[in-house]
Amino acid sequence: MEKYDVCVIGGGPAGYAAAMRAVDFKKRVLLVEKHKIGGVGLHNGALSSKTWWELSREALALRSHCKTTSLPIPSYNFQTLKAEVDKAIDGRRELLEHHMHNINVNSSDEYFHFKRGLAKVVGPNIVSIQQNDGEDLEIKADNIILATGSRPRKLDNIPIDEEIILTSDGIENLKEFPKSMVIVGAGVIGCEYATIFSNFGQTKVYMIDKGNRILPFEDEDVVSIIERNLESKDVTIHRNSQLIDMKIENGMVVYTLEYNNGSKEIFHVEKALVSVGRLPNYENLISGSIHIDKDNRGIIDELTQTSIPNIYAVGDITADIALVNVGELEGRYAVEKIFGHPKRPLNYENISTIMFLAPEVAGVGINEVKAKELGIPYKMVCLDYSCISRAIAMRNTNGFIKIIVSKDEEMRILGMRVIGEHASSAIEAVALLISMGKGIEELAELIHPHPSIIEGIQECVRMLLNKSMLKPGVLRHAMRCTSCENGEVRDVEFV
Repeated sequence: MEKYDVCVIGGGPAGYAAAMRAVDFKKRVLLVEKHKIGGVGLHNGALSSKTWWELSREALALRSHCKTTSLPIPSYNFQTLKAEVDKAIDGRRELLEHHMHNINVNSSDEYFHFKRGLAKVVGPNIVSIQQNDGEDLEIKADNIILATGSRPRKLDNIPIDEEIILTSDGIENLKEFPKSMVIVGAGVIGCEYATIFSNFGQTKVYMIDKGNRILPFEDEDVVSIIERNLESKDVTIHRNSQLIDMKIENGMVVYTLEYNNGSKEIFHVEKALVSVGRLPNYENLISGSIHIDKDNRGIIDELTQTSIPNIYAVGDITADIALVNVGELEGRYAVEKIFGHPKRPLNYENISTIMFLAPEVAGVGINEVKAKELGIPYKMVCLDYSCISRAIAMRNTNGFIKIIVSKDEEMRILGMRVIGEHASSAIEAVALLISMGKGIEELAELIHPHPSIIEGIQECVRMLLNKSMLKPGVLRHAMRCTSCENGEVRDVEFV
């Protein structure tokens, strides 16, 4: 029986990161993947959807230019665009596989090993592998890391066939842009696909939202811009609505909504996309004789370590945050915990996120919704993009920068949201300060490149210190400052 220091099950972002970190420690590691290296980080997930988003942004820009220059608006071939998406995915997959298969070339010892097949934990140190070539084997490992990811959640009352009624996994099954599509679910994934399809302008998009606004976990001022931009592209948001029936009739989707006032309405569309969350992939992963604590959200872990000390769980399979960057962080941390001593504990407070919407939304730390939920007194400053030279130069002032700090003299940074062009490049300095538990003084006099979007961060900080160049008392439409305590929000008056 082959023996390894660690066996990693799953070759997605978390598992791949864990395996390569084990190589750093010069440990004998086996990575097992049943299908495609990269997992949903590449396929039917992060890279594929974001490539679609980038292409759709270019399409939207071209459509806008055509309108302003009275040129005919082009149509787009779905298969041509899909080929571009596939090219991006294949390029990244080939890079990972080339790297993986050549990792031992420059080493006298073969630390990294790979097997393609279906793995199952049958003992605390034993993994059974049904290899794709038909040969079964068992291996022994001192430590096991579970990183099998997640899959789209399905609803029992919706006949998902991945051809007419799809999850995100079924997008690649489309042959052309549908003339109409309804999206069930108004969370991040649903809103991203609503953005993508509406950007191309060839699909009438509907969204079903049980509440009175999309993205219920996000601040109202952020959601307001997203909703306004979606509706400007003819997206219909069914607010305060409950899906009571969805079926396929004559190759079309027929769905019935019931609104809060009791009225009902029937709609007909070509396709439906069901985006109601994801489920962890732990079925048939662990033998019934192995008892690992888990719930319907995933495997329960204590900083990646499960209820069995030498078995770890990372990425989407856990009950923690399901993001590619978090999965990679957890994978690396698990290995450091096994073979060494991590320099710092795993920290989820300064995780940076991006929502690929219109415009993009980037964030780190908590937002106002979360601060109120936790009962944390805070102060908030917000600067509109119309006050930032780079946004003016780009002729796109649709957005703002918002910083949330503790309501005390220290003004420790709690969180930040940026919505608009270059949002994702504007948050890293604040993420670092949050991880360090620092206040805002470090940002106040930092010299930023000019012109740049991140200059808006400095102006926000100076607003908090009451020494901004632009005065909020004059530009009330573009500069806001509020404080919140005991759930009560008040405007802060400036001289």
